[in-house]
Amino acid sequence: MILVTGATGYVGRHVVKMLTEAGMNVRCLVRSTKNTELAGVELVQGDVTDPVSLAVACTGVDIVIHLVAIIRESKNMTYECININGTKNVLKAAKEGGVKHFIHMSALGAITDPRYKYAYSKGVAEVEVVNSGISYTILRPSVIFGPGFGFVDRLLQALRMTPTVVMLPGDGSVKFQPISVKDVAQCILKIVQSPGNYRNKVIDIGGPEHLTYEQMLDILMEVTGIKKAKLPVPMPLVKIAVKIMERFMNDPPVTTVELAQLGKDNITSKNAVKKHFGFTPTKFSEGLEYIRYKLKNEK
Repeated sequence: MILVTGATGYVGRHVVKMLTEAGMNVRCLVRSTKNTELAGVELVQGDVTDPVSLAVACTGVDIVIHLVAIIRESKNMTYECININGTKNVLKAAKEGGVKHFIHMSALGAITDPRYKYAYSKGVAEVEVVNSGISYTILRPSVIFGPGFGFVDRLLQALRMTPTVVMLPGDGSVKFQPISVKDVAQCILKIVQSPGNYRNKVIDIGGPEHLTYEQMLDILMEVTGIKKAKLPVPMPLVKIAVKIMERFMNDPPVTTVELAQLGKDNITSKNAVKKHFGFTPTKFSEGLEYIRYKLKNEK
């Protein structure tokens, strides 16, 4: 039995689909058992802040795939509450339930430097996993793209904000290694199939390319047919603009926490997935067909 937390989320839906198609027994921790699109799985109602529901969910489970995390904070959900304490709660229930292996979704660039709030929360959670006493695999992907609301949708949001230009934070030279959500799910499936091969490992993964922020915008404009001039904006001015957007927009394209991460490259070896999992991931430009479909349906 495999327990998936965050099963209805961006990565979770793809993971669950891949596991069930492989004929595996899957249990999903969900906030509500109604109106869920998950099929062929067992549902347990609860969340990572509820130890009782976690104890129930972890009963009779061999492998936990922990995907629950937040990228942005709100009044009711903070990094400490969800990313750190939520992981602690799942680990405690997993250990008490006799779980044999714990797969934890972290993020490339996770650190224990509190100046970077999101990356810090992921780094602290990693420490908890490593020190849990449970056999583990920690997966650290770069930015993830694919069907569902993710990084590319934020780029698209920035692209649509103004009629004639699109803002480049700094000089747009920070590098990313975008990886398809389906490829991330495939990596998780490989771990589930052979947990012993990945026991107590922390694995950085990314797509087959290192792309700058500007290059990703160029590719997105080519795919969508949206043509706009790129306007490099010095980071001090970007910070001011982002603070204004946060004040007046419920869902800005970027937050101050996310902006801080744009000061550092988010890359690993180009052949990381091939090395660890034996397949070549999808190129960024080749994996954006879903964006064309999405824009077509919006018309």
